[in-house]
Amino acid sequence: MLAYVTGGAGFVGTWLVQHLSEEGDDVVAADLEVDVTEADSIERSLVGTAPEVVYHLAGFAHVGESWRQPAAAFTVNALGTLNVLQAASRCRRPPRVVVVSSSEVYGHGTGEPMDELSELRPVTPYAASKVAAEFLGLQAFLGDGLPVVRVRPFNHVGPGQSDTFVVSALARRVVEAERGGGTVAVGNLTPVRDFTDVRDVVRAYRLVALQGEPGEVYNVATGRGVTVQEIAERFVAMASAPVRLEQDPALMRPVDVPVIVGDPAKLRLATGWSPERDLATTLGDVIEYWRSRLA
Repeated sequence: MLAYVTGGAGFVGTWLVQHLSEEGDDVVAADLEVDVTEADSIERSLVGTAPEVVYHLAGFAHVGESWRQPAAAFTVNALGTLNVLQAASRCRRPPRVVVVSSSEVYGHGTGEPMDELSELRPVTPYAASKVAAEFLGLQAFLGDGLPVVRVRPFNHVGPGQSDTFVVSALARRVVEAERGGGTVAVGNLTPVRDFTDVRDVVRAYRLVALQGEPGEVYNVATGRGVTVQEIAERFVAMASAPVRLEQDPALMRPVDVPVIVGDPAKLRLATGWSPERDLATTLGDVIEYWRSRLA
């Protein structure tokens, strides 16, 4: 199967390209040389490739930064998605398109795992841009017949992730602190999130591309919530020297959604997917990544 991946050099894109290749797919990874916000650029690349499936990962990915750059978040996530969808529809044989959304579209959770019928209540500019991207995908399916499948990944983590994201940032700070600093700066530790290993996430994307129903949307989640506090404490326990957590007001966001936990039942029923890596294994891999990176 010939696959085309936007954002192929990013954190998730790198793991997806590796997984697709291991499964025997031919992969074209579009990244810096193709700007999804420029319609002509993505159309030339995508139509010229003529893929069987498109994985649209390219986007403005940082929730906190979207407060400072809401226009950029909307341009990349919404307009970029529109350009990818229109380019796909102009292929001689339109490919299946996997549009990657986000659990952030649900907004404030109730504490119970949210399924795909839960109300969309975007709290952040990032979340609003992802709602727009999703509905552009749905419109392309309903109005144009393009076989679009949407996925809503909950928090995904793993080795190689930027330290602008909470789990990777905590791991890096703990590694730096165990080398002599002793203090680990933290923001709000109360949010509850559903963390999935990125290697399990990309398995889900390929399964959805093969077995998902066009027009549908699927949560990618474990169904289990963990506080950021627990993540931080697990990293502290892994430290090779005594370290302690210290709250830093500069790391607090304007709004933090208290609880986001997903129900993966629909994805499991459609594809048989379930996570293969537990949280302890993932966190161990992340902290070892930073030890190696900072050596």
